Amino acid sequence: MIAAGRGSLACCPSPESGSLLASLPAALGFRSLSVPNCKRKCSVVLRAGAGSNGLVPSRTQCINGNSDGGCDSNGDVLVNRSDGTNLRQITMNGRSPNVVWHKCSVEKVDRQELLQQRGCVIWITGLSGSGKSTLACALSRALHARGKLTYILDGDNVRHGLNRDLNFKTEDRAENIRRIGEVAKLFADAGVICIASLISPYRKDRDACRALLPRGEFVEVFMDVPLQVCEARDPKGLYKLARAGKIKGIVI
Repeated sequence: MIAAGRGSLACCPSPESGSLLASLPAALGFRSLSVPNCKRKCSVVLRAGAGSNGLVPSRTQCINGNSDGGCDSNGDVLVNRSDGTNLRQITMNGRSPNVVWHKCSVEKVDRQELLQQRGCVIWITGLSGSGKSTLACALSRALHARGKLTYILDGDNVRHGLNRDLNFKTEDRAENIRRIGEVAKLFADAGVICIASLISPYRKDRDACRALLPRGEFVEVFMDVPLQVCEARDPKGLYKLARAGKIKGIVI
């Protein structure tokens, strides 16, 4: 179950949570509602707050995050208010005017003072086999030996977790880089020296990441290694597969 305004919202619950939700008494303010246009016949359970006549708009997305799981094409949950009208939930993509930055008394300068270093992003780009990951690890080791805290965001490693839902289409590549840029920004804000190592072939995507940070805190490093050298190394076998026509539409 995920928070939704003053109450809670559950979409496409598991069998276990479904049996629990079904037993919640109406006297406590719980009400089961169907999700319109949901191919999976989902229902949501909302608990109205005191004095509320329906679900309070919240920054909550459908758990499934797709159109066949009770969402519209934008990934917004559509639920019924107590008056029978549909309510488009506010998403977390920054379009809502209700998303306000909460300032904390411990700021970036305090974290940097604690760590005795300046947070920044070192963005290493280049072809597959150009040595990006090798350089990133060597740099991290050298800085660690000097007492500096670093973290590497390796393109392949991030695709094992945060970006495992993305492929290598142009739009997914852009989203892959956008996400890594946002995470790198958080590391820099924490006072950490973040080393991002990924192909990132499009200048506009790299520039968008650069724009996330203050001037001077984004250092771009291009591994200027000839294609022939990279192909001769071919540590992942991607060039061999590409030459054989076994992988297409992938920038290596």
